Amino acid sequence: MSIINSDILILGSGVAGLSIAIKSAAAMPDKSIIVATKAEESESNTKYAQGGIAAVWDKLDSFEDHVKDTLVAGDFMSDHEVVRMVVEEAPRCMEQLIEWGTDFDQNKEGEIDLGKEGGHSANRILHYKDITGWEVEKTLLEQVEKLKNIQVLPFHFAIDLITDHHIEGKDPKEAISCYGAYILDQKTNKIDTYLSNTVVLATGGIGQVYAATTNPVIATGDGIAMAYRAKAKISEMEFVQFHPTSLYQPGQSPSFLISEAVRGFGAYLRNKAGDRFMLDIDERAELAPRDIVSRAINSELIFTGDPHVYLDCTHLDMPEFKKHFPNIFEKCQSLGINPETQWIPVVPAAHYLMGGIEVDKAGQSSVSNLFACGECSRTGLHGANRLASNSLLEALVYGNNIAEEIINNRSHLGPELIPDIPEWNEEGTMVPRENVLISHNRKTIQNIMTDLVAIVRSNERLEKAIDHLNYLYQDTEKAYEKSKLSPQICELRNLNAVAYLIVSQSMERKENKGAFFSLDNIEVED
Repeated sequence: MSIINSDILILGSGVAGLSIAIKSAAAMPDKSIIVATKAEESESNTKYAQGGIAAVWDKLDSFEDHVKDTLVAGDFMSDHEVVRMVVEEAPRCMEQLIEWGTDFDQNKEGEIDLGKEGGHSANRILHYKDITGWEVEKTLLEQVEKLKNIQVLPFHFAIDLITDHHIEGKDPKEAISCYGAYILDQKTNKIDTYLSNTVVLATGGIGQVYAATTNPVIATGDGIAMAYRAKAKISEMEFVQFHPTSLYQPGQSPSFLISEAVRGFGAYLRNKAGDRFMLDIDERAELAPRDIVSRAINSELIFTGDPHVYLDCTHLDMPEFKKHFPNIFEKCQSLGINPETQWIPVVPAAHYLMGGIEVDKAGQSSVSNLFACGECSRTGLHGANRLASNSLLEALVYGNNIAEEIINNRSHLGPELIPDIPEWNEEGTMVPRENVLISHNRKTIQNIMTDLVAIVRSNERLEKAIDHLNYLYQDTEKAYEKSKLSPQICELRNLNAVAYLIVSQSMERKENKGAFFSLDNIEVED
């Protein structure tokens, strides 16, 4: 076991974590920054973001329109000041990405080609083909390599945050501060103590709590679960956005995402009979916000009994379609689906969490020294439902805010100010003889959430879910206490905590808003 000190400890290597590391390292070359990530350094939710980044870039567009679209999509639950701040900072963030080397698509005139997505009133999506997240991640990693005071640690799994609870003789009720994290080196299987007076959670989403999700297998809500155990405020976990159009592939996780931009390009949603059912649901049809489209598809599947609906691209300009969405076209063809002549089978899948760790405009959580950024945070931008392509934007704006907070107000803090912290104690733990129970419980959680806590909920379903989850929690905690720790048992523990938070906070909401919809609330509203 070792004790490792740094000036800034960042958990997560997506756009949120890397942008904070880059800005801080460049401004403070004398400060040491560690970025720990549980998979390889490029693996994150960022990497899989297809559509792009929303920003007012065209002279015909306006901040007011972007603000309005964000508020409407969020069912007017967003924080107005936060929305305006993020929207007005967006162009500067795009200029920063371009300066760092991000390659956004251009039109024939040599100007940035702006796409349009559901919920947007104007073309304002900067994108790179249909792999924008990959391009941004690549750019950020290239910048990180140039900065010698950033150390990236792949395959390092954060088990728990270090807080006052770990300090012998200190009453945690007096103050809750974060001093670092216990981190498992997956190559040596050792748990080391990482100490820092500035800790940033940038751990991404929670999609793997559901059986069908567009999120990668690493999206197990680790940061939210760790913050919850550290007594940080967690809110609005009931707002889980389901992307309307993931490619229908039963049993496949993650599900392949058919970008929102495909509908923005002009694709139609049809049922098996060929009807464009969205025309009867919303005047915006296929370009309605995601919660409306997802519920419409869900209703269609319940009514017809069909396993999926279809996305019709056959009427589109196919050379342009292939140019804009090469990976989507190639993926469909690899499965024997030709978008030129065939409809693409699609279903909703868990995609994005609007809630999470509560933070202020500087990204500071309710726990001192602990910041959060990206999907694991609840900033107030998204409200009850995220507007398409506002997620990477949020991470960039708050990444800048956190970096500026560190540079301006925390640069004087060093690891020498941290009190004595005990090392991790693994005495009495054993290596489990088999991992089948861990994988079984993980699948059980996913099935509970998919069957009982998905697009449409009810009090009865939520009560049944909480009963099942309480049993799994007790079973998991017993295994955690006596087992030698592994990423698998820690992820299971985190998924259980995330599922509990989603269900318990769903039970508290008595009004249907945005992505949250309960059958019981319809009766109350009537």
